[in-house]
Amino acid sequence: MLSFPNAKINLGLNITEKRTDGYHNLETVFYPIQIKDAIEIIDAEETICKIFGIDVPGDTKDNICVKAYNLIAADFKLPAQQINLLKNIPVGAGLGGGSADCAFIIRSINEKFNLGLSLAQMENYARKLGSDCAFFIKNKPSFAFNKGDEFEDFPIDLSMFYKVLVKPPIHVSTADAYALVKPQRPLQSLKEILHLPIPIWRNKVINDFEMSVFAKYPQIHQIKNSLYHAGAVFALMSGSGSSVFALFNQAIKLAELEKDNLVFYNI
Repeated sequence: MLSFPNAKINLGLNITEKRTDGYHNLETVFYPIQIKDAIEIIDAEETICKIFGIDVPGDTKDNICVKAYNLIAADFKLPAQQINLLKNIPVGAGLGGGSADCAFIIRSINEKFNLGLSLAQMENYARKLGSDCAFFIKNKPSFAFNKGDEFEDFPIDLSMFYKVLVKPPIHVSTADAYALVKPQRPLQSLKEILHLPIPIWRNKVINDFEMSVFAKYPQIHQIKNSLYHAGAVFALMSGSGSSVFALFNQAIKLAELEKDNLVFYNI
């Protein structure tokens, strides 16, 4: 069985408070984009994960895809599977690639073995593996809150824009990004701001990770500035970084940025 997990970007990200359990509460809007991995699951003698394409740090035995499969297999006594993962979504880029892979494994297993799990049940499995994993079960624009694992539908359409994502050769650790951020409640809810005309977003929509990440990796800040210099209507770092996305009114050549080992995607 084949599936094609897609990435996401964050339309704003406010870290609102540190929780007593060590996690953080936040608010953001997850928006799916068309950068995709590919996953194949086939019957096997033992459950293993083979990874191709972009290198993924860590032992494949601990890959989140294996964890997702084992989580469900423990409840349903499923046969072993070989997971073939073709990795294309950049790692350490704030795009949720690992979370997407996890969620799509859950969805695929549910379909392959006719488990009859509801969307809510699949989301509950996904929440055990990561705060944003559950988003990819429904996989549509959503306002996320609490730990980023509770959702409200947030219909928003950016199809009228030419969308670009730039990924520098930098891996930002999510744990490190959280360690440096200072939680605070915003004066205005992100849900309210995102209903304003998009050109206004530039001065109102923020990503709380940018301050600390930009201080450590000035190149990421420079990419954002260059996108605005090129005429972007809106630009923002996604998640905890390191990728930066931008919305343009028309297709554009980014000559100033086409250097320094940067990777470009039309999203």
